[in-house]
Formats: sequence, structure tokens, C-alpha cells
Amino acid sequence: MTEPMSKRTQAPPLDVYLLREGIVESRHHVHAVVCDARGRILALAGNVETAAFVRSALKPFQALAVTTTGTMERFDLSDRDLAIICSSHQGRIEQVRQVFNILWRADVDPTALQCPVPAGRQGALQHNCSGKHAGMLAVCQQRNWPLTSYLHKNHPVQTLILSKVAELLRMPAAEFICAHDDCGAPTYLMQLVQMATLYGQLASGNDWAMERVVRAMTHHPDFVAGPGAFDSELMRLTEGEILSKSGAEGIQCVGRVGEGMGLAIKVSDGAKRAKYAVAIQLLKQLGWITPSVAETLGEQFLIPNQFTRLEVNGELTFA
Repeated sequence: MTEPMSKRTQAPPLDVYLLREGIVESRHHVHAVVCDARGRILALAGNVETAAFVRSALKPFQALAVTTTGTMERFDLSDRDLAIICSSHQGRIEQVRQVFNILWRADVDPTALQCPVPAGRQGALQHNCSGKHAGMLAVCQQRNWPLTSYLHKNHPVQTLILSKVAELLRMPAAEFICAHDDCGAPTYLMQLVQMATLYGQLASGNDWAMERVVRAMTHHPDFVAGPGAFDSELMRLTEGEILSKSGAEGIQCVGRVGEGMGLAIKVSDGAKRAKYAVAIQLLKQLGWITPSVAETLGEQFLIPNQFTRLEVNGELTFA
């Protein structure tokens, strides 16, 4: 699958400390890797062969089912629609309306959504994965595939998505280990190096369908997560130069747009706060963000409250 520039797959890992008035209270162990679009390892920390479920960081690739099947054109979907398809949104009214717009244009009733109804919310439209589900349903409508079983791993829309990922990683689709994400859709177990390779390809600009996903996400960052969320803030501050998508359980993936490089991060204990701290540190080390952007992000994501702060120990080792 990958073409490593060296055989090295391990380096000293990263540690994130939560300091309470300067005293260590908690510690998070983190792995990270940077790859190019060909899967060559450029820099690493920890074990790049660490395997984890890709979770919501898969969404830009699940969206390829929409951009490669004529679904965008058939239903006259916009970049905003595509951004919400890639999103883990906050259930804000403008986000929910965008999800509804996809279903309305595809003539799919919202009751077809099979993602759960979030606690304290009124319907599945408000689930943070509803955009992804709406995109899958739109593809099903475009191809005349069954709507009721769209989450089954053997449904045509899911086999289409897996075939796209398998093609990008040059692996047989049958080799992927599948499980259900919390929203009910299939997710896949991948090595960290594979995630970074995917984001390197996504950011390369070499494929029109992926370039359309990148454009939608970077032009409409508030639809990808929401105001104050890490992905949205990073993409807004970097003005199209960085693509960012979080996944649950400590997954964070970033692409350097136009340069074909991807960064993948996995926090061993799944802590969200640690992946953001590491992302800021490594993006600054790589020169992908300016010191002023790093400072702005640090003010938002490295200081949980007036008594605590996050500190990253370690850096990437270049291959």
C-alpha cells in the first residue's frame, strides 16, 4: 500500500500533559505521521502502524460516492450541501436546513434517515452525522438503490464507498475490517499511515472529485463542524491552505492543500483535547500554520479554563 522513504515505522511518541496551576494532573500518549500522496512516510512520532477506526475522518471519502456518481448534478447540489455531507455538525438551524435541502432535492423523506435522534433533540436531522446519511440516501436515489438498507455494509452505496477507499490505498476491499460507527454507518480499521496517505491524496489536487470535496470543506468551514469547533476554526484561519477533519476517539486528520501531504493523529486514550493540542504543535513544527494562527488556536484549545493548560512534549522525527 505505502511506499516508505525509509523502513522506519517508529519514533519517540508525543505526550500531552494537563497542567493544573503548573502541576501535572493527566497525561495522554499520542502517535502521529505525515505522508505524501504516494504513502511515503515523511515524518513520524510513535508507531505509524497503530491501527484504529477512522471514524468521522472517513467522511470526505464517503462523500466521493456523491461527487463521482452524478448525484451532485442530478439534484443540483451545491458546495454547501457537499460540506454538510462531510460534516460532524453541531445541529445548528442553518446546518439542519442544509441537510434537509439535500433530502428535499433528492425527493427523500427525512424519515429515511437511520442515524439516531440525539438526546434532547427532536429528530435525526439534528444528529451530527445526518449530512453524511443524507448524501448516502441521495446517491441511492440517483442509482435507484434501496433506501431502507443503505447502512448495511453490503449495500451498493457502502460497497461503492469502500471501493473508492480501497482504490486510493491500493488494497483489496475484502482486506478491510469493518465495524459500525455510532451513527450506524460502516467504519473501517486502518493504520495511521493509511489515514495520512488518504489525506495526502485528498489534498493533492490531482483528482477532480476529491478537489471538489476539498473546495467545499475549505470554502464552508462552519458547515463542516461549526463556530468554535477545531476543524472549522483551523480551516477558517488558514483560508483554504489546510483541510481538517476530526474523528471520535482521538482521531485527527489534516491535509496540506495543493502539496499532497497528510497528517494523521491518534490519541491512545481517545481524548479530544489532546489531539487538538498535538495538531497545533505539529502544524506549527511543519510550517503549515503561522505562529499567529498557532497562537490564536492555542488560546482556544490549549487553555481549558483559568486554572489549567495543555502542554505537548515531543515533536515529529523526519524520515
